[in-house]
Amino acid sequence: MLLDTAPRRPGVFDALHRIGALARHNLIIRLRDPGQMISYVAMPMVLMLVLKPLYVRALDQGATQIATGLMVMFSVFAISMAGNAILSERTWRTWDRLRVSRAPAFELLIGKTLPLFGVMIAQQVILIVYGCLAIGLPVPPSPALVLLAIVIWAFTLLSLGAALATLVRSHGELSVITDVGALTLSSLGGALVPLSIMPGWAQTAAHASPGYYALDMMQAAVRGDVAGILPSAAVLLALGLAAGAFAARRLARGWSRGGLL
Repeated sequence: MLLDTAPRRPGVFDALHRIGALARHNLIIRLRDPGQMISYVAMPMVLMLVLKPLYVRALDQGATQIATGLMVMFSVFAISMAGNAILSERTWRTWDRLRVSRAPAFELLIGKTLPLFGVMIAQQVILIVYGCLAIGLPVPPSPALVLLAIVIWAFTLLSLGAALATLVRSHGELSVITDVGALTLSSLGGALVPLSIMPGWAQTAAHASPGYYALDMMQAAVRGDVAGILPSAAVLLALGLAAGAFAARRLARGWSRGGLL
């Protein structure tokens, strides 16, 4: 993909054109290799069905716990997709070519992650609908509130994935960090077991996990509790903005020069 290498000039339409070109290119790449996206939808569906009887018998809100918990857990695994989208440019030795185009760092970041933003939203919407149809998750009284919570969580995940991609040196390192981190953070956040029955140290540590705030926000959105989602949404938005700003700064300062590999 070639971007105009003329000197940068301001303009909203120019920026949208550049972001759109990058987004289309990355959407094509993603559609040509959809295996990872499919697995992050299919695996939680299977686990929801298998674990539903256990959770329903053991917990008062078992269907809500298993549906929202696994949705949050497997959405965290999707951080690796955001990281790989950026890290691939380093592997292909193409990032420096993008940097000399008219697109500043924040446009490159948006263009690279925008298709994945749609993918993550679709993943979570599919799992929520599946939970209502097959698992017994109560139908949310305010679907718009659930969608808002999904958008906030997807934004946070993309920002974290982008920031992580500017720190690691290989796809293997990214995979280890995202897989182990996703399982640890989502489990500590109460995705598998409610915090009320976890050990005291785990209940304390949970407040350091983004998964805790995501699960709290999702469950409040499913209940239609507007006030309940606000604290967790604020924390996740702040985290997403901080991670996104960090990633943009790293990219603007020349991260990922080919010679670093």
